[in-house]
Amino acid sequence: MKGSRRKRQAAGRTNSLQSGDVDASKNASGAVPTDDADTSSGKGGGVAPAGNSHGSKPREANASDSNAPNSNGWRRRRGANKSPDQPVYAALDLGTNNCRLLIARPTRRGFQVIDAFSRIIRLGEGVSVAGYLSDDAIDRTMDALRVCASKMVRNNVTRSQLVATEACRAASNGTAFIERVRRDIGMDLKVLSQEIEAQLAVSGCATLIDEGCDHALVFDIGGGSSELIWLDVAKRRRDQAMASCNERLDPTGCIEAWTSLPIGVVSLAEKFGGKHVQPQDFEDMVNWVAGLIKPFEDKYKFRERISEGRVHFLGTSGTVTTVAGIQLRLPKYDRRRVDGCWLNCTEVRKVTYDLLEQTYEQRVAQPCIGRDRADLVLAGCAILEALMRTWPTKRLRVADRGLREGMLTNMMAEDGFYSKA
Repeated sequence: MKGSRRKRQAAGRTNSLQSGDVDASKNASGAVPTDDADTSSGKGGGVAPAGNSHGSKPREANASDSNAPNSNGWRRRRGANKSPDQPVYAALDLGTNNCRLLIARPTRRGFQVIDAFSRIIRLGEGVSVAGYLSDDAIDRTMDALRVCASKMVRNNVTRSQLVATEACRAASNGTAFIERVRRDIGMDLKVLSQEIEAQLAVSGCATLIDEGCDHALVFDIGGGSSELIWLDVAKRRRDQAMASCNERLDPTGCIEAWTSLPIGVVSLAEKFGGKHVQPQDFEDMVNWVAGLIKPFEDKYKFRERISEGRVHFLGTSGTVTTVAGIQLRLPKYDRRRVDGCWLNCTEVRKVTYDLLEQTYEQRVAQPCIGRDRADLVLAGCAILEALMRTWPTKRLRVADRGLREGMLTNMMAEDGFYSKA
C-alpha cells in the first residue's frame, strides 16, 4: 500500500508531456526580443552537467511518468531524443504558482516536443503579504528544478532559456534564491522583465489570433501578475504581405499597448480569500482588479476603439484553460480539446457563477480543477470578469501555450530554422 501511495503521489507531482509536432506557423509563433542575458549554451540560461550541484544530485522524474500522458495531453515519445545531429532546446518558466519545462527539437515548420515537466510549486505563496519567498516554497521549487535539470541533462539539451517571473521580481530574497539555484543545481535562471514577459506571452500563442479581426486582447493571468496586451490585428494583416518568414512569425510589431497588473491568482486569493468565497467577496475581487485596469484604459481608451470593430480575447493561463475544460464537460483535462477552442463570454460567465455557488470541496471534485487549484480558480475568474466588464466582447479563444512556446520558437528562429522568406 505504501509503495502504491508513493507512486500515485509521484505521478501527481511530475508531468511529462506527450511529444508532438508544433508548427511555427500554426501552433507556436514569434521570434521576439529576449531578455538581455545571453541564453546560448554555456553562456547563461543553461544548466550545468549533472554532478555539479555541490553533492546534490538532481532527482530523476518518476520513470512511470516519462511515457504517460499528462493533464496537458502530450506524451514523451520513446526514442524521440536519440537523434544526435539535431539540436535540442529547452524552455523553463518558473512562475509564482507553477514550474514548467518544455524540451523540443526543431522541425521543418516548427518544433517537436520530446520531453516536459509541470508541477504546482507555489513559489510566490505569501510574497504579497510577507514580501519574501518562504523556506517551504523554496524547498518545493528546488525539488522541482532538480527534476528539470535531470531532464535537460538526460536529453542532451544544447541551448536553453530558463526564466523566472513575478515571484522573483517581487520578493526581497529573489536574487538570493536565483543565486542558490545557480550554486546548488547549476541552473542559470534569468528574471524576465515585465515587458519581455508580455512579448513572449504574445509570441507563444499569436497564431491562434483570428486574422479577420481588427483588434485582439492577449492576456496571461499568472500567479503574481497578469499581462495584458492589445494587438492591432488589422495592421498585422496589412504588413504580412511584405514580410519575411521571420517577420510573419513575430507578432510583436502589432502591439498597440501593454501593461502588467501587479495581481495574479495567488496574490488575489491571499488578499480576499480563495477557499470560501461569497458573492460579495467575488464582487470585491472584480472591483479591485477593475481599479487596477482603469489607468491603462483611461490612457488608451480601447473600449471606444473596439466598439465598432471586430475584436476577440485570447487567454493563455490556467484560468481560461480550466474554464474551457469545465465548459466542454471534460471527464479529465485534455489539452487537445482545449487548446485553440472558442468560448463565448456568456458561457464563460455561466461557468464562473456556477463555480461561485459551489463549496470548496465541490470545486476540488471538479476534474479540471482538483485540490491544487480549487482555492485559486475563483480569483482567476474574478480577473477574467474584470477584463470582460472593462472591454465587452463576445468571443474568447483559449490557448494552452505561452511563454515556453514563445521562448522555443524565438531561440530556433535566432538559430536560423525559420529564416527563409
